[in-house]
Amino acid sequence: MNQAISNDEMTLFRDMARKAFQTEVAPYFEKWESEKEMPRTVWNTLGSAGLLCPDIAEEYGGSGTTPQVTLALIEELSHMGLGGLATGYGIHSNIVAPYIARHGTEEQKQCWLPRMVSGEVVGALGMTEPGAGSDVQSIKTNAVKDGDNWILNGSKIFITNGIHADLVVVAAITEPGLGAKGISLFLVDTKLNGFEKSKKIDKIGQHSSDTALLFFQDICLDKSALLGTLNKGFIIMMEELARERLGIAAQAIAAAEGALELTVEYVKERKTFGETLATHQNTRFKLADVKTDIALNRALYEKASDDYARGSLTADDAAMLKLASCEMQCRAIDDCLQLFGGYGYTTEYPISRFFLDARVQRIYGGSSEIMRELVARTMLGK
Repeated sequence: MNQAISNDEMTLFRDMARKAFQTEVAPYFEKWESEKEMPRTVWNTLGSAGLLCPDIAEEYGGSGTTPQVTLALIEELSHMGLGGLATGYGIHSNIVAPYIARHGTEEQKQCWLPRMVSGEVVGALGMTEPGAGSDVQSIKTNAVKDGDNWILNGSKIFITNGIHADLVVVAAITEPGLGAKGISLFLVDTKLNGFEKSKKIDKIGQHSSDTALLFFQDICLDKSALLGTLNKGFIIMMEELARERLGIAAQAIAAAEGALELTVEYVKERKTFGETLATHQNTRFKLADVKTDIALNRALYEKASDDYARGSLTADDAAMLKLASCEMQCRAIDDCLQLFGGYGYTTEYPISRFFLDARVQRIYGGSSEIMRELVARTMLGK
């Protein structure tokens, strides 16, 4: 069972992570962004430093911490402006590993979790398809029973960690005609025959994050590849969405805080009309608004994080948090970039990467429009 940690212990985890990121990631990140590719060895490096999947139980190689530690590491990456890595890290440590830890068999845990902790295996989540984004019930990828095995066919798009992935949790139809009640999850080894990765998808932001289109052509899956109960995949996904959206909120809030820090430093130095930008009322009011907006979302996030630790974070509250924090992130960082003027529109200044990396946050993990619909349903019904 994961044990709660003290504030001092959390501080130690954050300090350790920050130093590792500053040493092993930050000096090379601009190069990775420019090349639009992060080396596979980054995962091994993070694993060696004990920074992957910290809340996985010690018996599977983890540190046995609470999920808050994993979320804190997502925050550290995001605060530093390492958005592409923060997203990939979140998929690996905050989503795929917990899927297996919470719903996998002992055999599946022993097979995959230690290697995810070490970085030997990179995890990805295969839900989104060309014709099914936030509406997961509309997926077409299917798995057909073949004796004791399953034959998997279909494709997935916009898959974070897709190029580096060694393991993909794939949602597939196993009982046609039942919609959400006919979806199952499978652990797909990317070395299997019939698995194919497209070239990396080019995006406007998060360039170092490897995002791919995946294809499954007559992949033969052993019965042991089924994750959780047959035809209960949609239920599992709904159960895990709260943590996924909590992780996205952590990324949104920490990135906004990092962008605000950059902006405060800039306006104290930049001069216009003989005075620093910091002396102008418009600048001061804008910064005050951004700080207040972030603080309100930070408070909501901290409450949701505590609720999750107690097992009481509802889907409704997670949707509100995801909606509020991601909308705030884009709004706040846009205001920050504006204060940089023309320099903010150049890649020379890190604020531009904060801006571009933020935009997808309103889309993945459930778009803002879907979040609004979910919240409205709890008030008004369907």
